[in-house]
This record gives sequence, C-alpha cells and structure tokens, in this order.
Amino acid sequence: MFIIGCHLSSSKGYLAMGKDALSIGANTFQFFTRNPRGGAAKELDREDVQMYDLFAEEHGFGPVLAHAPYTMNPCAATESLREFSLSTMLDDLERLNLIPGSLYNFHPGSHVGQGIDAGIELISETLAKLVCAPGNTPILLETMAGKGSEVGSRFEELKRIIDLAGGSPRIGVTLDTCHVYDAGYDIVGDLDGVLDEFDRVIGLQRLKAIHLNDSKNPFASHKDRHEKIGLGSIGTDAFGRIVNHPALKDLTFCLETPQDELQGWGAEIELLKSLRKE
Repeated sequence: MFIIGCHLSSSKGYLAMGKDALSIGANTFQFFTRNPRGGAAKELDREDVQMYDLFAEEHGFGPVLAHAPYTMNPCAATESLREFSLSTMLDDLERLNLIPGSLYNFHPGSHVGQGIDAGIELISETLAKLVCAPGNTPILLETMAGKGSEVGSRFEELKRIIDLAGGSPRIGVTLDTCHVYDAGYDIVGDLDGVLDEFDRVIGLQRLKAIHLNDSKNPFASHKDRHEKIGLGSIGTDAFGRIVNHPALKDLTFCLETPQDELQGWGAEIELLKSLRKE
C-alpha cells in the first residue's frame, strides 16, 4: 500500500484532519502536536480521538506522523530549555498512546556553539528518557540540512545519538528529502548509494518515515528551503525513484511542501501516485 499524506493543521481535531486527508486522496497525514512556535497543547478531546481511530480503520489509513514543535531544543545551552523539551515530548507521547500506530518525529536540535559532541550527548540524554516513557510509539530523529549549528545532518551523528541513548528499537529516523539533499547526500544521482550508506551507518530497519520535499537550493547548500514536488533542484524523476525504491516504498510518506491550500497537496499526491509502480 502506498501510504501518502501531507502536513495538516491540528486546530480542527483528529477526525477533521482525517477527513481533509481523505478528500485529497491521502491515507495518512502529519500534524504538529501543539503550536509549532511554542505554547501549551490544547486539552485533548478523547471522543474526537476515538472517532478518528474508527475513521482511520474504516478507510485503511496508515500510521500518522506527529511532529514536535520547532521551538524545542534538546541540546540547548540552558538547562531549563532542555527540561522544557523533555517535558513537552513526554506529554506528547502520552497523548499519542491514544492513536494506535502513530509515529513521533522531532528535530534533534542545535548545539548553539557548544560543539557537535556536546550537542550529541545532550540529545541522547533526552532520548534515553523518552524511550522509557509508557507506550510503544516510535520516536524518530529527523535528518537535518546542516544549517547553522544543527545536529543530525550526517548519518554518523544520528548513529552516535542512538547509541548513546541505549540503542532502543523504539528509536527510528525520518528521512527528509530536502534536508538530506541539502546536507550533501546525492539522492538524485545515487539514491542506492545513499541508502546503502544509511544502512551501513544506522541500519535501514530504523528508517520509519519519509518527508517528501523538493529543494529551492542546489545540492549540498545546507539551506533547508522546501519546494513543491518537481519545481526544485531534486526534480520529478528523482521522486519517482524514491517512492518506488524497494527499501522505501512501504514507509509512510508525508509532504511538507509550501502550499496555500489543501488542493495543492492533493495535486502533488495525484502526481506522486502517477509515478508509483505497484
């Protein structure tokens, strides 16, 4: 099954997100667990969650992808900010226990001048606590583009975080196509080589989801600016190879491309489905 969706606003609730996804031909979606720029999560509507669970089962939805807010930084220089990140993610995981098969994605963070080694150690400390939280929701580190002091633009950095956190099978990775391309992994000219490297360093068994984004910038630019599918430097042909690759085709795919309205993602989903060879 081709599991494909886009990033939706969670302000209307889970059932509404599910219906929006279905209306554009999607069978999954991604959402922010709370305001992406910070703030407390709104009170959980358990009836809405139960109705969504029934809806998702009826329509054969794949795993949904919950995205932690951007403001969290598990490797911040200030202890209070690191504690805020941990408490936020623990609260998110508790909520996600109500959504069977969900995935939890977060940006590893920025070391803000402390150095890559210090950043990796601090992120792993938070991750080690998260994997001990009740439930079994996979916790996914997202591959990053390497702008500024971001941690996680190299597979080796993600591997070190996973190992220092104890290597729990609950820890996985989300591969963002724009990010890895901007980071210097040639998914256009050598997708097989990139995935072989991922397997050698991290292990493909940890790859759980794909963010499908074209890039406004050239290869290895370390910029992280998403573009609509086929309109950036990655290009349509490369996305055809990505959605059909044997190592990727059964994963959850989610668009994070810049769109002004829901139907824009619907057109991209239609395009990607036309590239898919079942």
